[in-house]
Amino acid sequence: MTLFNRRNILTTGAAAFLAGPAFAATEAYEIPKHHQAKIVKIRDGFRPGEIHVDPGQFALYWTLEGGEAIRYPVGIGKAGRYASGTFRVGRKAEWPSWTPTKNMIRREPHLYAKHAGGMAGGGNNPLGARALYLYSGSRDTYLRIHGTPRPQNVGLAVSNGCVRMINAHVIDLAQRVPNGARVVLH
Repeated sequence: MTLFNRRNILTTGAAAFLAGPAFAATEAYEIPKHHQAKIVKIRDGFRPGEIHVDPGQFALYWTLEGGEAIRYPVGIGKAGRYASGTFRVGRKAEWPSWTPTKNMIRREPHLYAKHAGGMAGGGNNPLGARALYLYSGSRDTYLRIHGTPRPQNVGLAVSNGCVRMINAHVIDLAQRVPNGARVVLH
């Protein structure tokens, strides 16, 4: 796995996060300044090449060398639906299809029953532009880090348990994160 240092990040386009308004690659959504990704210092003890989600700050951190990370704003699960733990990225998908879980359909059939057969990937799909599938051992946990067609929900606890990102951010993250990367939902 190639780890990124500050010079690599700046030359691969992360510097754009630090500049003026950014636009989501898949929609006409201007990312507000307070929701732009940025490089931040992190405390000691974090290995490079990991994802850490801090639900209290609505932030996802992709850890880098030198005590830094890229901080992305995220939306998280509603109360009682956010599951902390340590996982790994088992697979990634571009414009993934989506099928609501049986629990989602049981809890809110008026919203999810019509999609019980699944939904093709695309602009209206709840998983957005990319999805990172979180595994525990060889088992898919049905937890995802994914994009969203509703970027205004970033910074809120509104999902059924997954971590939501602005599409432009999840595209960037998916390019950086290899399968097998460690993910800690704090």
